[in-house]
Amino acid sequence: MRLMTMTGRYIGTPNGIILCVSKRCRDMIEGCLFHGYSKEGIPFHNYEEIIKAAENLFNALGFPHMGTGDRDICGRTHTYQKKEGMTRVMKDEDLLQQHGDMGTFVIRVQHRQHSSWQGRVTYLEKDQTVYFRSALELVKIIDGVLDQAGQSDTAENSKKE
Repeated sequence: MRLMTMTGRYIGTPNGIILCVSKRCRDMIEGCLFHGYSKEGIPFHNYEEIIKAAENLFNALGFPHMGTGDRDICGRTHTYQKKEGMTRVMKDEDLLQQHGDMGTFVIRVQHRQHSSWQGRVTYLEKDQTVYFRSALELVKIIDGVLDQAGQSDTAENSKKE
């Protein structure tokens, strides 16, 4: 895994996502996903829902462009049309006000090549950014950060007792 670097608090891309994690237990992760095209957060209960919500946003924006189309079980390839009229209703500053109880992440997908995502993710609580080469790597990065955050919370709670 690549080292995280300090980069500042910004979104910097029209398809930027704020991932607010409120709860995590074993294989379950819960919270809300925010983007600039809706004032309402999109609730999620697992990583699959996060990826589906983000893909729907990217497909509607037509950005980042898909390197390959989705395929179904019969081998047919499906492509998506950019939705007209997608208007930003939240500024980056407003999006950055959103926070999760366990962690807050800014996800910036720069490319969708090789049927996956490439980009960078910033863990806002520590202002640390790391680049990822696939959606799976992104999930592992987020999981690792949440593991570390959970361990430090447990250590702090034991010191208080």
